[in-house]
Amino acid sequence: MIRKLSTKEILQRNLARSVPDSMKELIVFLHDIRSLHNVGAVFRNADAFGIHKIILSGVTPAPPRPEITKTAIGAEKFVEWQSTDQPKKKLQEINESHTIIGVEQTENSQLLPDFSLPNRPVCLVFGNEVTGIDEALLPQIDSFIEIPQYGHKHSLNISVAAGVVLYGFLEKYWQY
Repeated sequence: MIRKLSTKEILQRNLARSVPDSMKELIVFLHDIRSLHNVGAVFRNADAFGIHKIILSGVTPAPPRPEITKTAIGAEKFVEWQSTDQPKKKLQEINESHTIIGVEQTENSQLLPDFSLPNRPVCLVFGNEVTGIDEALLPQIDSFIEIPQYGHKHSLNISVAAGVVLYGFLEKYWQY
């Protein structure tokens, strides 16, 4: 018979694992995300993948908010975060130490599986649930990636996309 692990056993197992250094340096940048639940889910994804920093900009809501905490199940307490009302300036600052990668469908986006890791830490930019990354931020971004999709719909929920992309980067950093 198979026994499921207890929450305590799962926590011990998780904390015993080593996060690849490059995942610790990765920054998630959320701009104009409207849903509190999506923000909470991204915090939860970030915690699960060992991401230490999220930057919130535009209309993206920030903790503490009950709706964020409910979805994040408290992950916002373990992931460093900050808000900015100057996203262009913040991206310029981040670009001094990180390569800025937008998760967006553009004419020159690379598919996530084909994307080669840069030689610097990464900042992943995610945009609005409906309109994507704000046009004004596109010039601040070094390159673009997209998740390959094969169905009739052409997008994923931001929280799902963040989980897929973070896992894709984790796989790449394992092999690196």
